[in-house]
Amino acid sequence: MRVIGVDPGTKSFDVIGLEDGRIKLDLTFPSEVVAEDPGRIVEAIEDFNAELIIGPSGYGLPLKHISELTERDRFEMTLVREEEMKEIPVLLGLQEMVDQMAQKGMNVWFIPGVIHLPTVPEWRKYNRVDMGTADKMAITVLGIYDQAKRLGIEYSEVSFVLLEVGFGYNYAGAVKRGKIVDGIGGTIFPGPAYVNSGALDGEVAYLMGRIKKWHLFWGGATVIAANEILPPEEFARRLDEEPFSKAWEAMKDGFIKAVASELAVVRNAQEIILSGRLMRMDELRKDVEDTFEELFDLPVVRLRGLEGKAKEAAQGSAIIGDGLAGGQFMELVEHVEIKKSRGSVLDYVKLPLDV
Repeated sequence: MRVIGVDPGTKSFDVIGLEDGRIKLDLTFPSEVVAEDPGRIVEAIEDFNAELIIGPSGYGLPLKHISELTERDRFEMTLVREEEMKEIPVLLGLQEMVDQMAQKGMNVWFIPGVIHLPTVPEWRKYNRVDMGTADKMAITVLGIYDQAKRLGIEYSEVSFVLLEVGFGYNYAGAVKRGKIVDGIGGTIFPGPAYVNSGALDGEVAYLMGRIKKWHLFWGGATVIAANEILPPEEFARRLDEEPFSKAWEAMKDGFIKAVASELAVVRNAQEIILSGRLMRMDELRKDVEDTFEELFDLPVVRLRGLEGKAKEAAQGSAIIGDGLAGGQFMELVEHVEIKKSRGSVLDYVKLPLDV
């Protein structure tokens, strides 16, 4: 059995293909390819002849087949007003990918974000949208598999807090008894991410006037340090320069606050798991590991998953696809209750929305 998982990241789109639970396809496409030639990715997916594909789900939907997508579903996957779509070419490319896969009759499914899961109590969802996009949910599922395998325990015994430090956004997720019970997504994450500003002060939002989507791709540590989006490797090399060291300390401060709040939710976490593009950089990850071990007195480990080169979210999505298709990860997918996902990302907002 062959399945594919797609991760629509800020910096790259990653594709993982599994055959009977083993990686057989491992591709990474720069985000520019998505914007300029999305058909190239669709062709690579089609050539793998997968029985089931987890598509680029954005903020997520209750589990839904591509043939069932409505215009409202498409909007909720990106939450971009139509008049602003051209300002973010990668999101236009994502929509074109979905169009092409639908036209080809591919067996594509879209998966939920954290907020759609019934395992997250409703009271944690009020006035929230970004508790973790679909790719962050998939990373957390990969974390559940990873800890169960490493520690030789049942899914019901898994407990951890996961910190994902990506190029665009950060995320912290809480897992208790092998179920996702909370999440802090990038746009409500305390402290800056690398590109995104993190939680936006309401007074700042008010003074900015109407917030545009591109504002959510700005204001992070690289902007604080250099007022431009630098390669993370250059940022890391310049940590001895004051603007960069202060920006990094701001990021770490956010990590601490997010992880501490999720540890309070889990209460008996066995470890803290690190994931994401920036946590693949040894000097940054070691600094975070040392900080967390001193503060939280818990083992801090790196998410390894299936150990492909593609990002963790693509691996997690492929695992979910395998489980939905009845493969070896079926028990895991049933345990995390993805099939019981429901509602809209906007269901719990109690403020007036202009959508």
